[in-house]
Amino acid sequence: EMHVAESGGGSVQAGGSLRLSCAASGYIDGGYRMAWFRQAPGKRREGVATINTYDTTRYLDSVKGRFSISKDNAKNTLDLQMNSLKPEDTAMYYCASASIRSGDSLRDVDYKYWGQGTQVTVSS
Repeated sequence: EMHVAESGGGSVQAGGSLRLSCAASGYIDGGYRMAWFRQAPGKRREGVATINTYDTTRYLDSVKGRFSISKDNAKNTLDLQMNSLKPEDTAMYYCASASIRSGDSLRDVDYKYWGQGTQVTVSS
């Protein structure tokens, strides 16, 4: 069975940067589509960025140009580089894996395996 675990959260001032990492295990050869989600207190979980095994990416409009998703197939890791952070980016961030290789969904129902989350706090 797949397992994913996040690391790299923390606190930063507005305009700063953070890099989140996700370690995956239990992969099939070639891996699956993976994504980052976030959930702020009192808000619904939203998809931030996704990348599939063909390196197709998709981003939430509000993070385009600021966040970048990448993966290392050899290490089975997924990263999210977050630049120009804003207070509204404050949330718990989750790594998730689908059980298929393709597509670019940012809907949480399309992901099967989830990490425990890592907190990102951006102060103004």
